[in-house]
Order: sequence, then structure tokens, then C-alpha cells
Amino acid sequence: MAVDYYKVLQVDRNAKDDDLKKAYRKLAMKWHPDKNPNNKKEAEAKFKQISEAYDKRAVYDQYGEDGLKGQVPPQGSGGFPGGSDGGSGFASYRFNTRSPDDIFSEFFGFSSPFGMGDMGGSRGGAGGSSAFGRGGMFGEDIFSQFSRGAGGGGAEASYMPRKAAAIERTLQCSLEDLYKGTTKKMKISRDVGHGADSSGRSSTVEEILTIEIKPGWKKGTKITFPEKGNEQRGVIPSDLIFIIDEKPHGVFKRDGNDLVITQKISLVEALTGYTAQITTLDGRSLTVPINSVINPQYEEVVKGEGMPIPKEPSKRGNLRIKFNIKFPTRLTSEQKTGIKRLLAS
Repeated sequence: MAVDYYKVLQVDRNAKDDDLKKAYRKLAMKWHPDKNPNNKKEAEAKFKQISEAYDKRAVYDQYGEDGLKGQVPPQGSGGFPGGSDGGSGFASYRFNTRSPDDIFSEFFGFSSPFGMGDMGGSRGGAGGSSAFGRGGMFGEDIFSQFSRGAGGGGAEASYMPRKAAAIERTLQCSLEDLYKGTTKKMKISRDVGHGADSSGRSSTVEEILTIEIKPGWKKGTKITFPEKGNEQRGVIPSDLIFIIDEKPHGVFKRDGNDLVITQKISLVEALTGYTAQITTLDGRSLTVPINSVINPQYEEVVKGEGMPIPKEPSKRGNLRIKFNIKFPTRLTSEQKTGIKRLLAS
């Protein structure tokens, strides 16, 4: 019964060439015998099956299992390339099975990524090459360290060191900072030049980072300084990320692009009229006369006096004035009578 090489590679029959390469890459690394020292016999069988499936599938696609046995001539030809058909129209060509190690080495550009000895005379010995040297890097995903080139005639491996996890720090900003914009200086210390001195150790340097806070930035805004973490051998330094946090303000609260302020007023002011005097975050004085009757849910909106909008520097949100009305706790009989008379008229 014919072997379904696509099933062996765990891909759909309509898979593209890149998908087949990815499948072989994943399975070959999973079942490489050097990575499975405690289950080497099964791993060798799986590794061989995967390698043959990847190597044979091109002929299998065109001619099926018979093509691999040299029993079907290629299209438009009297026989297989390199064969001799003696005029019969059939070639004596037979598919030559290559060593799984040769296929692996051709694909990755090295014979063993784990540096663990030899199988079939080609892996990890004096004549073989290891991506990591003896000892290997068990448990690690090889592809976090290597990426395969996609050149024409053969496989090409280039070293791709992993990147250290980002370092995040909170940057406290006042509402005034976020309203007007400001510049902050941050001093950092980090290790650099791993192995540069005679002792083979890194050195610690201090650096001043300049952070430009733009008007209107919100809590949660991130400022990234690429690769400002400690330098380590074989690792790309981490990014340093500052995350904006907003300090509470004594007068204003922020609501998106709006600013909200609450004014305490008496019941008389609520009923007869009130003029709000407000000092803005940039120090200006606003006079806002309110002639409407003010109830506990009333808001006075002053357009364009809120926070700057970063994406539209010429625009601002609104200033919303809320009111805390102080009601009297006690009224005399005369006051009650007077209020009834006034409100009933």
C-alpha cells in the first residue's frame, strides 16, 4: 500500500512548499535522535520516516508510489532522466534514498543542533558540525535561536539570538504635565560590553534618558527605548518601556479628553444664579456666569477648555462644571412660610 507522505508530514495535500518546509522543520527537530536519548530507537525510525517523506514527496506528487520504483516514465519523455529505456519507453531509473542525516544537514546547514554524538557516521562527530557544540541546548526551541534562509539551491542557517523580555516601569505624571506637555529625565544603570574587559566581565554604565511627554497623553501611554536593558552574551538586550500613570489632582478629574470640576454652592446661588471662577491647569482665570436654575444633576459645559487631543493638536475636549449644592439643615417657621409664598407665586 502506498505511503501517504503528506500524512507523515501532518499537512494537507494542498499544502504549499513553505508549509511543507515548516512541517519538516518542526517534526525533524522533535524526533531528532540526539534530542531523544531515552527513546532513541523510536526517534530514529520517526526521523527516518519524516526525512524520506520530505525528500520523496516531489516524485510522489507527480508519479505516486510507482514513480518512486521507476515504473512510470515522466511526462513528455521516453523514460526517467538519466535512465536507459532501450526504446521501450520505460526507464531503468530508480529513486535513490538519501540518508536522513544528509537531508537534515542540507536543510539546516548543520548536521546536529544538539551536539550529542553520532548516528550513521555524520552527526556530531569529527566530520559533523553542531549548531551549539557539545552539550547542546536541550529543551529549547531551536528556531528561537536559528532562522532558515530561503535561498535558491540549498539551506542556509543564520544565528538569531533571542531577545530578553521587555522591562516596564511606571512614569508618574501630574495632570498639569499631561495638559501642557513636559520633558522628563530618567537616569538608568545597565550592564554593557559583556566580556569586553580583561576579566571577562561586563561593566555598569549610567545613562540619562530624555522622555518627551506630549500634551494630551493619557494614562497607559507607552514610551519605548529599544534595547536599553542589560547586555548579555547571546541575547538581544531588552526594551525599556515607560508607562504613563496619572497622579490624582486636587481640583480636576479627567474623563477622556474632558476635564471635570465640582463647585460647592448654596441653595440660594443654585436658585438665583451663580458665577464660577476657575483657574485652569495652565494658570489662566476663567469666569463662567450661570443664569440657569442649578439642580443636583446640572452640568455647565465650557467647550474647548478640556485636555488637548494628541492627534488633533489644535483641538481640546470640554470643561464640565458640576455642582454640590449645600441645602440648609434647619429652617424657621418664617423662612418656610416665605419660601412657600415665593415658590407658589
